[in-house]
Amino acid sequence: MANTKSALKRVRQTKTRTARNRAVKARVKAARKSALAAVVSGDSADAQSAYNLAASAADKAAKSGVLHKRTADRIKSRLAAKLKPAAAKA
Repeated sequence: MANTKSALKRVRQTKTRTARNRAVKARVKAARKSALAAVVSGDSADAQSAYNLAASAADKAAKSGVLHKRTADRIKSRLAAKLKPAAAKA
């Protein structure tokens, strides 16, 4: 266990930041799942709006440092690749 005041403060900061980062990651994960579900459903407009929300969540997570920028780009790219055939059918 931490003994110094500064180490105790670091423990408190780490708890706060961990909770915030988990919330952001969960938001990205939920947005990604809803986008994939929208693509599977076949509704092109719904899928596009869900993709926009997922891309925004990924970008915000990357901007705050929770995700690496290239990780966010990869998430967006994979979603866009799945969205493209669904949009072409509509």
